[in-house]
Amino acid sequence: MSAPATPLRYKRILLKLSGEALMGEGKYGIHPPTLTRIASELKEVADAGVELAVVIGGGNIFRGVAGSTEGMDRASADYMGMLATCINSMAMQDALEKQGCHTRVLSAIKMEQIAEPYIRRRAVRHLEKGRIVIFAAGTGNPYFTTDTAASLRAMEINAEVILKATKVDGIYSADPKKDPEARRYRTLTYMDVLKQNLNVMDSTAISLCMDNKLPIIVFDLTQRGNIRKAILGDAGEIGTVVGVGETAWA
Repeated sequence: MSAPATPLRYKRILLKLSGEALMGEGKYGIHPPTLTRIASELKEVADAGVELAVVIGGGNIFRGVAGSTEGMDRASADYMGMLATCINSMAMQDALEKQGCHTRVLSAIKMEQIAEPYIRRRAVRHLEKGRIVIFAAGTGNPYFTTDTAASLRAMEINAEVILKATKVDGIYSADPKKDPEARRYRTLTYMDVLKQNLNVMDSTAISLCMDNKLPIIVFDLTQRGNIRKAILGDAGEIGTVVGVGETAWA
């Protein structure tokens, strides 16, 4: 007899990827092998029965805040950043479909030729049908980050958790690359994140999650299998869980 399948800890999740995650070791743009690796991990998660939504940033192509600091109008710069997220979303869709996944890109800015318009009920229906949904163009409004977009979309589709993919294995008391005494948190409260100004997500996104008691798991995307571990096992072993519990060290 085959071993029983490990029960899923979460049935519907939203994964937040930074645009920089697609660069690999590069300094700009999209690194195809890295894109393929991430897509293969997402396929494993979807094959396990998880309903998966994805929000991707655009920092590997254009970052609105950086543009505005160079003298560009902030609203215009942010719209350019939204278009960068659309490029990344289309690239991820292509990589996923090469893996045999059914995907849909839903854009907050109308682009009928390349993506469906974002409609909440349509997004939920896609998830129920087992399709991976990629939310593009942030919230569709300037002055809001893709972190805030991830929190907002997670609420709208009734996701059970946000997985925040980074290049470090959780949240530390200080930069672990600069401070050898830095310690990793196993769990953190929303309020501690805000009070200590920890660089997890922007304050609007954290506040939105806090108001709706939506947990956030911060983990290392570069370690293969971590996404699956987060939805099957103890997320505190591979990263940091931000939620309504108590703050504790790993």
